[in-house]
Amino acid sequence: MKKWDARSVALLVTLAITAIGAWAQKDPGPRPGPAGGGGAYPTLNANELNFFNQAILRFQEVNSVSGTIEPGNGLGPTFNGNSCAMCHAQPAIGGASPGMTSPQNPVPNPQVALATLDGATNVVPSFINANGPVREARFIRNPDGSPDGGVHELYTIAGRGDAPGCTLGQPNFPQQLAASNVIFRIPTPLFGLGLVENTPDAALRANLASTQAARSQLGIGGTFNTNGNDGTITRFGWKAQNKSLLLFAGEAYNVEQGVSTELFPNERSAVPGCVFNSTPEDSSNILNGNSSSPNFGTPIGTVSEMLADFENFAAFMRLSAPATPAPSTSSTQNGESLFNKIGCALCHSPSLTTAASVFTGMGGVTYQPYSDFALHHMGSGLADGVTQGAAGPDQFRTAPLWGVGQRLFFLHDGRTSDLLQAIKDHSSSDRGNAGDDDCRGQHDQPSYQRNCRSEADGVVRNFKMLSPSQVQDLLNFLRSL
Repeated sequence: MKKWDARSVALLVTLAITAIGAWAQKDPGPRPGPAGGGGAYPTLNANELNFFNQAILRFQEVNSVSGTIEPGNGLGPTFNGNSCAMCHAQPAIGGASPGMTSPQNPVPNPQVALATLDGATNVVPSFINANGPVREARFIRNPDGSPDGGVHELYTIAGRGDAPGCTLGQPNFPQQLAASNVIFRIPTPLFGLGLVENTPDAALRANLASTQAARSQLGIGGTFNTNGNDGTITRFGWKAQNKSLLLFAGEAYNVEQGVSTELFPNERSAVPGCVFNSTPEDSSNILNGNSSSPNFGTPIGTVSEMLADFENFAAFMRLSAPATPAPSTSSTQNGESLFNKIGCALCHSPSLTTAASVFTGMGGVTYQPYSDFALHHMGSGLADGVTQGAAGPDQFRTAPLWGVGQRLFFLHDGRTSDLLQAIKDHSSSDRGNAGDDDCRGQHDQPSYQRNCRSEADGVVRNFKMLSPSQVQDLLNFLRSL
């Protein structure tokens, strides 16, 4: 039997400490202080700023079924929320999910109270709670076993005072949960998305190509989700499934609040007894409907007054400023250097540049989204079993990290509020997977259930070799964004 001398034991202890050092530190938590987002892009001219200010008011409008209780019109028959700002609220309007109440974050998950608002008779699903994230639920499979992937809204308008006679029931979430057929998505933050929309496809492709050799060494792939008609890059949503902010806004309005629009004109869940409005419920205005406008009752008005709600939502996102990072410190500077050194920046690209823009000061801007907006295989532990466009069951768009310092929940389903755990969940090996069975290119139903390898495995291995103080610096850097 081999004898261990003092030097050998010391070496083993050192290696063990190094191996666990990456998990020994703590996420400092959401950065306190003023919200680092929510305002207009700072160089807009007076007319553009006025457009933004009117658009953000439309973004906050609360919907009822026919505008007789709350001022907005078109809620339901099924819905997850009754206002865009309800879900995009942390740390300011246009941000990510609220919830996890604390003195710094006093807003509970509004989906809890929404269940019975205005007399509705909904039951709050088990996966929705006051201290958890706002969520939408998707079913992986249809009853016949074919792929589903669509959103099944939490609530219906049954019982509401403005929906007499509607008896539409909620989905049977307990049954679907028992069958492991439900996956979740949380809201993505919206700050600065006009810059993302105006980044040329060529710039995104060049950025991805510039890191190809380094990505290859760490086993990182990367491809773009694209539009099926013209092949252009789609870039919005957890799987980069939407091409433009207008499409992103119109689809969310239709899916999350049940409002039919000129972009999505068909009412969802239009069962007899639950349809109360003509369609589309949200449309462009032929006459100026703003009674406070000097042009009220005429076809003349501001662009915001004449556009539909969903077009105003897109304008709010398009003209919003990016999240503002905190002042740097020696710790965050070291953390940024480590972020680049271990390979995080190979997917979370620190900078991109916009094309020329019709909006003042937004053209030729180099901005810091910390995303390549490409799809990457994240392995079976993060796979949701849903295919959207070219994004398969375990593929997700690189989540932009700007503003992450004030977010409460992480990953596509909001499974954790701990940045350290979110980093750990990027690795297939740390989820107990062998890491040898690579499911790239497999979009069949069983593939995501196997031990698919995550493209982040190599980066997480590098992360685990950092010293405890280095890990803390990296976490501090992320919370400064």
